[in-house]
Amino acid sequence: MEKLQRMIDSIDYIESNLDGELDIEEIAKIAFMSKFHFQRMFSMLTGYTVSEYIRNRRITKAAQELVNSNRKIIDIALKYGYESPEAFTKAFRNIHGVTPSTAKKNSHSLKAYPKLSFQIHIKGDVEMDYKIVEKETFSVVGKSIRTTTVGGENNRKIASFWKESNSNGFAEELAKNCGSLGLLGICMEFDQKLEKLTYLIAAEKNLEQVPDGWEEREIPAATWAVFPVRGAMPDAMPRIWQRIFSEWFPATGYEHAGGPEMEVYLSDDDPTSENYYSEIWIPIKK
Repeated sequence: MEKLQRMIDSIDYIESNLDGELDIEEIAKIAFMSKFHFQRMFSMLTGYTVSEYIRNRRITKAAQELVNSNRKIIDIALKYGYESPEAFTKAFRNIHGVTPSTAKKNSHSLKAYPKLSFQIHIKGDVEMDYKIVEKETFSVVGKSIRTTTVGGENNRKIASFWKESNSNGFAEELAKNCGSLGLLGICMEFDQKLEKLTYLIAAEKNLEQVPDGWEEREIPAATWAVFPVRGAMPDAMPRIWQRIFSEWFPATGYEHAGGPEMEVYLSDDDPTSENYYSEIWIPIKK
């Protein structure tokens, strides 16, 4: 539960500094995480990015101040970090659908984004199955893309990458040479400063000659937490990812070890079947 309290502390820090400078790296330090893993966990827990949350809370506070005080729009805009009335008006309209001057006259249509609160939901009838696996270094082959985590772009690009790989025959060809783990979707080479990662569609190396255009990568030895995923793709996988970050990590003594993460597709069933079986592998440490 200590991890959950750290997240709460980081939210309290954001709330206390909405009218000042907010640096995501500093917020992450309060949660005792790297910037990258804080943003990852925040997004998994809430469904939106840290920047989106800060922006929504600032606009909410600005709207409250706008309709409940006699302060000028320019003063409120500057207070909440906007360099000009035009920038503030654009952001305000995107959230509330009206301009600040219109809102000042009629506040009935304004939206509010409340401060976040976190809690663990104990679900006695829904167990969180997992196992711990020790695996030595192994090689994989496949193709990769480089993407950013900013604004959830990685989710869109990865989905598009899978669609392309399935339609052009690459995934089918790769499946013919799979090792015991089946097809793999691997997130690796995280650049925390630039907020980028490499996503690799791959299989354990089972070939002497790597085909032209394919890549070979090494997955380091690790202790893995392995979570079963049962259900149709693509919906089943995000649900388990969300539970891992919102329930499993906060409730256990484990932390993310910082290495590659893997989605493991073992089943020969139709991926859209409710019986489809896959796994999530996350490197962990105490």
